[in-house]
Amino acid sequence: MKLPILPALLLTALTAFAADSNWNTYLGDKASSHYSTLRQITAKNVATLEVAWTYRAGGTDANNRSQIQCNPLIIDGVLFGTTPDLQAFALDAVSGRELWRFDPASVKGFTKSGVNRGLVYWTDGTERRIFFGNDHYLHCLDARTGLRVASFGNGGSIDLKAGLGRDVSGLALQSTTPGVIFGDLLIMGMRLGEGPAPAAPGHIRAYDVRTGKMVWRFNTIPQPGEPGYETWPPNAYTYIGGVNVWTGFALDEQRGLVFCPTGSAAFDFWGGNRLGQGLYANCLIALDAKTGRRVWHQQLVRHDLWDRDLPAPPNLLTITRDGKKVDAVAQVTKSGHVFVFNRETGEPLFPLREVAVPPSDLQGESAWPTQPLPMKPAPFTRQLFTADEITDISPEAHRQVLDRFVKLRPHTQFLPPSREGTIIFPGFDGGAEWGGAAADPEGILYINANEMPWVLNMVETKQTGGEPLSSGEAIFNQICAACHGLDRNGNKAQNVPSLVGIGQRLKPADVLALLKTGKGVMPSFAFLSDTQRQAVVDHLFGTKPAAAPANDAAHKEELGGTDALGNIPYTMTGYNRWLDTNGYPAIKPPWGTLNAIDLNTGEYRWRVTLGEWPELTARGVPPTGTENYGGPVVTAGGVIFIAASRDEHIRAFDRRTGKELWKAILPAAGYATPATYAVGGRQYVVIACGGGKIGTRSGDAYVAFRLPK
Repeated sequence: MKLPILPALLLTALTAFAADSNWNTYLGDKASSHYSTLRQITAKNVATLEVAWTYRAGGTDANNRSQIQCNPLIIDGVLFGTTPDLQAFALDAVSGRELWRFDPASVKGFTKSGVNRGLVYWTDGTERRIFFGNDHYLHCLDARTGLRVASFGNGGSIDLKAGLGRDVSGLALQSTTPGVIFGDLLIMGMRLGEGPAPAAPGHIRAYDVRTGKMVWRFNTIPQPGEPGYETWPPNAYTYIGGVNVWTGFALDEQRGLVFCPTGSAAFDFWGGNRLGQGLYANCLIALDAKTGRRVWHQQLVRHDLWDRDLPAPPNLLTITRDGKKVDAVAQVTKSGHVFVFNRETGEPLFPLREVAVPPSDLQGESAWPTQPLPMKPAPFTRQLFTADEITDISPEAHRQVLDRFVKLRPHTQFLPPSREGTIIFPGFDGGAEWGGAAADPEGILYINANEMPWVLNMVETKQTGGEPLSSGEAIFNQICAACHGLDRNGNKAQNVPSLVGIGQRLKPADVLALLKTGKGVMPSFAFLSDTQRQAVVDHLFGTKPAAAPANDAAHKEELGGTDALGNIPYTMTGYNRWLDTNGYPAIKPPWGTLNAIDLNTGEYRWRVTLGEWPELTARGVPPTGTENYGGPVVTAGGVIFIAASRDEHIRAFDRRTGKELWKAILPAAGYATPATYAVGGRQYVVIACGGGKIGTRSGDAYVAFRLPK
């Protein structure tokens, strides 16, 4: 029977209702808005929320190093998510009962590594598929059963290391954040290595959702004849890595534009082998989603030396300018800025100014002389760490921080890395981080922010006399010390274990295997030769190297045989937060905030702290906010939901005023973005509680809340 043609407005309303009952796309929709039109939960009744169900996924790490960063999908009453040990699953979204589970490790040849932030759903009305990225593979699952779809790729999976234009075998590559669907294309990014070790290039690719065949590729490091090639050294595309979209995308389906926020080129903190502006690193790029053709781009950091990746998908929203509606794209940054552009043309909707940048004094380096910053909105974090901003939580803390402060280079914006120590503020984790911002239909942007100083110290990879260190020590200093530290003490806040006394916990053969395969967030170092890996193990265990000495010609060739390993003169001593003697940030509060910015005017509606340290509150210290990971969700009911804080709570704020309306304790910290959905006429809010970051305990729970009947 032929169905009647519905009036356009009614059809739009019905479609919106169906979409908003679901949460069928990472971060809510393809515009990356984090917005839902559901309004059953309101500012007036949110305080009565109660737990509807709790699902225990299992798979936590006994050493509290596992996480769940997943923003789940909810489609027609079924929730799709991932576990701490990187399995995909489906639940009944009303009861939390498990329906199926897929473990990549159950398939011969597959391993699990990295983290997972979400999944991709596709349907043609008949078939229903879930795309699940893990390690360097993309798996295609039947949404009804969790079984791999054999017609996709090789038995249901494709290897994302293939099709990058050069051999990347042995290099770090992980699929952590979901791509975005345009028609029958799945547009994908990936996470890559960022250290002085060799890194894969971060080209953006689109795959046929039915077959897994690559349809197009946009080269983020241009090749000869492509625009931007002249902004790199000759043939940089053959050896430079990074310039990848690790955060996810935003898609304007009507215009067929996909917005791609890229990261920095590798190595993050020394670019003597990549001198120049370096397109398309640190760019917001608008591509034709059908062909991969560049439409426009804006580079937000030139020749990045500070790990200023664009940290989150941009938000597509409509703002009012001079009485007219303008479709815009807004990009938040680690530095605490919001860049707003015309979605079609890339024209800045608030003026940009060029800021002069201090020169670098590191060997071979040349900092780009200026950087662009928006005139509006004002930054959502402080920009300078001065002596006046040193913590005053206690006299002892103030003195301890001041003693170190006077020994570091004075902080200025874009101060290049140094051997003396450079303050990075906002820190390596923002400002904004991968949780990103929410946007409502009124043009208001809601963004949570970190205000944590970090300290970056560069060290030479060779001895003062210029002679190479012993091979194992040289390789460790160059590719391992950035995470584990030159002192091997690790970094608990970054989930990096200590290697001190490693012989009491592991055997040399175990470490040798880990260097080849990687595990969890540790990437594979399979690009090292067997001799090099053995040399690192000998160095860690203090055993006499069985290999040739460092001055052996063949060994020298191993250390200097590639542009990235052996010829990079510097490494860093680690990703080090600057904390006082009691473990609190070295700067005065606030340490974490939630902000509402009116992008119609560039003015702030409100700003509040996000999270607290209970022991400080008990002492009478006003809420300070905490470091936070994961983003907000905003609803038509007038409520913002966000967990993110290290104090293991989920909170609701009034969208209009920023007033905290409700909070609930979680089984572990919710370092993920919530989702909201409706089934059977009842609205739910669900959050993944994986903990495991910044020294907090790991968890395995998804918790859903709803109003009482």
